[in-house]
Amino acid sequence: MKYGQLIIEENEFLIIEKLLNLNNATASKTVKNHILKLQEELRNATKVVAENNMPKDVVRLNSLVTVSSQDGLWEKTFKLVVPANSNTLDNKISLLLPMGTAVLGYAKGDVILWDFPGGLQKLNVLNVEQELKVTK
Repeated sequence: MKYGQLIIEENEFLIIEKLLNLNNATASKTVKNHILKLQEELRNATKVVAENNMPKDVVRLNSLVTVSSQDGLWEKTFKLVVPANSNTLDNKISLLLPMGTAVLGYAKGDVILWDFPGGLQKLNVLNVEQELKVTK
């Protein structure tokens, strides 16, 4: 892990905690397991930082992320979003889906070991791009 632990921006941390708490009660068993794993990671292995200290290569909400399987058989690029903005046809993956919970807080170059519905998989984080902020 590039930074030694997951890194989450402080305002996004609060949003994510609320989403996890709200969805834990209503989620399917598979999603609930991923929510519980992410909650555990957020409690035990996360550094919460201010916006100005957030590394640009860390996956956060609205990041454009490219990952590949460890064996190189597939590669996927998607935007990590809150559940309300999720649309798999547009490659917008919810934070609460297994792929979303797997990549949150990791950095470009990290290798992630995650328990997906199809079994344990290693993912490579190939690239992370941040959404440009529009200033008014």
